[in-house]
Amino acid sequence: MNVYDLKERVAIVTGGAQGIGLAVAERILASGGRVSIWDRDKALLAKTATDLGGPDRVQGLPVDIADLAAVETATNAVAGHFGKIDILINNAAIVGPNANTWEYPPEAFAEVVNVGLLGTFYCCRSVVPHMIAANYGRIVNLSSVAGKEGNPKAPAYSSMKAAVIALTKSLGKELAGYNIGVNCVTPAVAKTTLALSQAPDFLAMIISKIPRGRMLELEEAASMICWLASAENSFTTGAAFDLSGGRATY
Repeated sequence: MNVYDLKERVAIVTGGAQGIGLAVAERILASGGRVSIWDRDKALLAKTATDLGGPDRVQGLPVDIADLAAVETATNAVAGHFGKIDILINNAAIVGPNANTWEYPPEAFAEVVNVGLLGTFYCCRSVVPHMIAANYGRIVNLSSVAGKEGNPKAPAYSSMKAAVIALTKSLGKELAGYNIGVNCVTPAVAKTTLALSQAPDFLAMIISKIPRGRMLELEEAASMICWLASAENSFTTGAAFDLSGGRATY
């Protein structure tokens, strides 16, 4: 396992109680950083935070990122607890049901967008002023190969993830004059609880599109994300990094 120079860096990881978010939090801690894990599953969050370490290294905050006031309160809590915010990993999202666009439940579409897109925007909006004040920061947004290509029967998720790419590029340009990098990753399907909860035929279809012939391992995602979150990533900004196992064509 690669260890990145994240000594004493303070990171927020949304959706950090499980899946890719948890793998990223673990890698940040192993690399000397400190982590505030945000998740709306309070029971799982409490267990994960306890398992990862003491309050000097790990903070667990129950946050619904689709609620701007909750995000602002949590951001202030992180800054108050650790004294600064260096890294933001926007990982939290929901997949939504599988259905054709003309049959897709409107309330489900809205929820997918509210969590995955508005939530990412709220987190960036709240955290960026802290980074500007310090003239340092690294933001990594979790998009998806679905945001590049669109997955059938996943119009909400595909649309939301495409918008996350655009948000990344816009914010990256806005912050290019500071020592703040804003990038995103576009994973293929990874071994997360959310992914494995998909209908078996849908999951099989998605895996069949991956030339590597398998799902993304959580540790593989964490490695790329943590490098993007490091000071060593000092030039790239507004970019989308592929984690699709060869599926993406651009």
